Order: sequence, then structure tokens, then C-alpha cells
Amino acid sequence: MLPTRKEAELLLKKAEKCNPGQWGNHSRITAYCAEQIAAAYPILNPEKAYILGLLHDIGRKFGTRHLGHVSDGYCYMMSLGFDEVARICLTHSFNNKTIDDYIGKFDTSAEELNIIIKELNKITFDEYDKLIQLCDSLAGAEEVLKIEERMEDIKRRYGSYPQKKWNKNIEIKKYFETKTGKDIYTIVGKENCKF
Repeated sequence: MLPTRKEAELLLKKAEKCNPGQWGNHSRITAYCAEQIAAAYPILNPEKAYILGLLHDIGRKFGTRHLGHVSDGYCYMMSLGFDEVARICLTHSFNNKTIDDYIGKFDTSAEELNIIIKELNKITFDEYDKLIQLCDSLAGAEEVLKIEERMEDIKRRYGSYPQKKWNKNIEIKKYFETKTGKDIYTIVGKENCKF
């Protein structure tokens, strides 16, 4: 189940009041990219893509956490009955479907980590999982970035970026370019897109 677009926007606004920061605008840019790419790929629903992109980081509502934002978002969305969003809260950080290449602190309890591992293992990634992983890798806090720029920014902030994860991001970008028949940066209007 999904919230409506209006409900999703309200959830994000309320979450930003609890924990203000650049993550809110990053989420809006992720949503924008997801909607644009979905509109160019007929099997995807642009409205659904927007909502999933907008709420992928909703776990940040609960404070400054690293891996914890994944379990927080998953549990929060499940508590509201939004299982499709909960899934994206879980999958957006693991494009190789493993916690081993997570970038950031492992700041979860043993129970939270167990939820992430258990639920992630149940999932076979679909087009929406891959789409939000891609868009998360395109979205800065103020504009759409080239995927390499975004990964370099993360590497600068955290000190490293696993090569396997880097390669997977490039692979997902190429996947959607093949599916849409278009350059991803052209689809999202990278050169003219400022937030």
C-alpha cells in the first residue's frame, strides 16, 4: 500500500520538523528523478515512483542515524501500513543486496540489524527498488548530480566508497538507459534542474 502524493508530501514535511537537514531536499530531488525516469519507462508508474523516492529516507525523521535510518524508516512505514514504501526504505541502501558495502556507521541495535538482514533476504529487487537506488545516487541536496559526482561526494564525507557498490550504481544507470532508450541525464534534465 502507498500513501497518496499529498500524504507523502505531508509525511516528509512533518519529518523535516523533527530532524531538519539537507536530507529533505535530497528526498525531493530523488522523487523528481524517479518520476521523470518512470515517465520515460512505460512499465513504471510515475506517481508511485515519485512517492517512493520522496519517502525513501523517511527514517531520518527519528534523528541523525546512519544504518539506523533504514530500520527506522522500514518500521515507521510498516506501522502506517505503507508496505511498498517500507520496502524502499530498506532496499535503497543496498544495491548489491548486502549490508557489507553499507557506507556509514552501523548504529543499529542487534534487533534492528536482524530486521534489516531478515527482510532484505526475503526480497527480490524489482524495477522500483532499482529505480530508487539509481535516483538516490543522482540526488544531491540542491541539484541533480552526475552519478560519479554523488559517489565522490559520499566518498569525501565518509572516507571510502566500495568499488563493488560504485560499479553497481553505474550498471543500474546503464540498465535504465537501455530500458528507456535515453540518456538518464537528459531524462532528468540535469543541466537545467536546480532545487
